[in-house]
Amino acid sequence: MTIGRRPLLLGFAALAWSPALGAQRLGLKGYDPVAYFTLGKPTQGKADFEAEFDGATYRFASAEHRDRFRSDPDRYAPQFAGACAGGVSMGMKIEANPENFLIVDGKLFVFTTPVAGESPAKVKELLAQAGHQWPALQDKPFR
Repeated sequence: MTIGRRPLLLGFAALAWSPALGAQRLGLKGYDPVAYFTLGKPTQGKADFEAEFDGATYRFASAEHRDRFRSDPDRYAPQFAGACAGGVSMGMKIEANPENFLIVDGKLFVFTTPVAGESPAKVKELLAQAGHQWPALQDKPFR
């Protein structure tokens, strides 16, 4: 797991998502989802490099990142459609701040507030609860 720029280890199964969003929206507020994995940090994308996935338009820092995303969007797209994982765990679908992120078992999770001070056990519990809540929230609009 990576918290911000610092790696931590956490072994548990990744949580899947498949939202059915109606309106097209800017995913991750324009941040490049591939950069979290390749650069290890949030990086603003450019309107010149865009791809659509699950009802959202994602922007990328380069054509290479866009093409990586297109070839395997499930690998790079944020879990819970970019909703705050903490909010999802409490039954709310709210837009996250893409600068607050974790990578757990190769999956990107974003939050509204920093989670760097949380214990791995608490993060594991939070993500498990979010996974249970997500099916009831995935088709609802963001707050």
